[in-house]
Amino acid sequence: MLEFGWQNQIISINLDNEKHKIFGIEEETAHNYLGGRGLGVKLLCERISKNINPLSSKNYIIFATGPITATSVYTSGRFSAVSKSPLTGTIADANSGGIWGVSFKKCGYDSLMLTGAAKSPIYMYIDDNDVKIEDAQKLWGLNTHETTNKLLEIYGNRAKILCIGPAGENLVKFASIMNDKNRALGRGGLGAVMGSKKIKAIVVKGNKEVKIADKDKLDFFLNETKKWLDAITITGRSLPTFGTAVLVNIINEFGLFPIRNFQEGYSDLADKVSGESIKENILVRKTGCYKCPIACGRLTEVDGKTGKGPEYETVWALGPELGIFDLKKITKANYRCNELGIDTISTGVTIGCAMELKEKGFFNEAPSFGEVDKLGSLIEDITYRNGIGNELAEGSKILAESKSHPEFAMQVKGLELPAYDPRGAQGQGLAYATSNRGGCHLRAYIIGPELLGVPTLFDRFQTYNKPDLVIRTQNINAMLDSIIICKFTAFAISEDFYSRLLTAVTGIKFSSEDLMTIGERIWNLERLFNIREGFSKKDDILPKRFLTEPLKKGGSKGKVVKLDEMLSEYYTARGWDQDGTPLKTTLEKLGLKELTVNV
Repeated sequence: MLEFGWQNQIISINLDNEKHKIFGIEEETAHNYLGGRGLGVKLLCERISKNINPLSSKNYIIFATGPITATSVYTSGRFSAVSKSPLTGTIADANSGGIWGVSFKKCGYDSLMLTGAAKSPIYMYIDDNDVKIEDAQKLWGLNTHETTNKLLEIYGNRAKILCIGPAGENLVKFASIMNDKNRALGRGGLGAVMGSKKIKAIVVKGNKEVKIADKDKLDFFLNETKKWLDAITITGRSLPTFGTAVLVNIINEFGLFPIRNFQEGYSDLADKVSGESIKENILVRKTGCYKCPIACGRLTEVDGKTGKGPEYETVWALGPELGIFDLKKITKANYRCNELGIDTISTGVTIGCAMELKEKGFFNEAPSFGEVDKLGSLIEDITYRNGIGNELAEGSKILAESKSHPEFAMQVKGLELPAYDPRGAQGQGLAYATSNRGGCHLRAYIIGPELLGVPTLFDRFQTYNKPDLVIRTQNINAMLDSIIICKFTAFAISEDFYSRLLTAVTGIKFSSEDLMTIGERIWNLERLFNIREGFSKKDDILPKRFLTEPLKKGGSKGKVVKLDEMLSEYYTARGWDQDGTPLKTTLEKLGLKELTVNV
């Protein structure tokens, strides 16, 4: 029996008939997948059929906490959502900080599975004793902040609210799910999955504590963790002082800071939108997630309005990616994206695609690079699918293909790329191409070793040993997303320490090798899901620009990604064939052979 760490209860709700059931987690499942992303992926793969429409009632959306969620472990407030993505067609997970996951787990549950679709808008209320479905017609159409405020009036300030905004209601393919007003399950369009099921919000109010196996040992490990986080420059000083946008000037100097839809990698104007500029011009105070000693969040104020952010990816996607360097207008656009419930990365990169199509003469109705005064109205048009916003709401891949120029969509497997040009970091290019959820830096943050020297500096222009580095990092991150803990802790903590920390919480002996195998198992199961949906080596690619167009200036001038030098070696090191399919021996080693029947 799972006595410590897990609550050992999963709620499953079918919205077609509004019936729910509660069941436990098998010990083998907990040992092999932990929670969060891993548990969500396992549950999803067992339940949905091949080739379903992600916006149909047959899809599931699964919310999952981890065994350390809602404990005293630093940054343990995170939770995951897993589904089939309407943007990419791949398996998709997103995770978020804040407090919602903590309160949900304190209701006595580890996971919430939702399938079917309500006939009219609903919201859910969950506490220690009740699971209720309520009418949400008066909430439908409200933005995420308005929705949160209305529900707090009903349930009190102890309640925690997760909801979608108008973008999710209108099935924008990159709609996000917001919790605690400004925390986002941002990538892959999971807000549209909620919208398709007519779920406006999930309210939780939990009081049940999570049992710890060895509190004294855990307290010792937490003291050590705090020392290490304080001692590392990035977690002890840079992120607390300047937030994630501290990366702007760093990445720009390396020549990887994408400008104007990745046409350039450096700008003399980058400092205007840097973490230093945020601190000097619009910062109110820093903020942090549950039990976080780093506090990389920013509370900012522009023209009398306060809000959260912008983070590094957002300040780039709504700014330099579009040829815009007006910090205040970028910040106001960020506020609005949070209210509307829409992913800032995909929003910015899709607009950037439209702007380059305009520049090249293929989309005359689109705005031009640098037209900051059109940014706000275009975000509204995407959200409500007005005018050209209806085309952009499908994402950059569909947009560019509709104009017969797919080369201008900066995406992998349909997911828009983040703020690191891979031409200046070979390993990051391989990580993008092989990511199971599409173009993403959070599957494997190779920027750490290739640029920041964390934990060890690698030559960013060399391809040698990059497949092994990418695989190891992908496995680690799959494991971290399942414990589930903030990836910033990995700048200071090794997988061996995570295993001892997890053992102290759960009372189950985990080794560092166990955790790495768990990560590898999750990665391969995600790959099997994608193969079933028709993905293969043909999709492990990068936009043509990165392979054939050298950067023209900056610290990565003259460079392209040498993907062909790495991909075959990556497949071999993964235990896959040369089409990217896991070998039978790999599946047997990971205990995945039986699951291949369903996946």
